[in-house]
Parts: sequence; C-alpha cells; structure tokens
Amino acid sequence: MANEKTLVIEQIASPIRRPVDQRATLIGLGLNRIRRRSTLQDTPAVRGMIAKVAHLVRVVDEA
Repeated sequence: MANEKTLVIEQIASPIRRPVDQRATLIGLGLNRIRRRSTLQDTPAVRGMIAKVAHLVRVVDEA
C-alpha cells in the first residue's frame, strides 16, 4: 500500500447559495474555505465526491 496515489484538491469557489449536500461534500473532502487545499487518497469514492462539486474545486496535483 506504499504506492497509494494521492490527489491534492483546492477549493476555488464559495458554497454560499449551494445545496446543503454540496456543502457537506466539501466538508467531507476537508475543505471549507476558498484556496484551502486537501490531500486525499485517489479512490472511486473521492473521485465521485470531486465530481459532485467539480464547479467548486480543482485538482491541483495527481501524485
């Protein structure tokens, strides 16, 4: 498991005036402020969460 891929994602937009589930997804990704970054493992679940809030985040680095 030492070769686990990781993703660095950055929040680029505010969750104000967004549905509650999108806000909860951002918190689940470890984000809650614009320009905050979070490093997560590259799993299908995380990819799905990123897809759900793709308009609010961007993938900075895929290592």
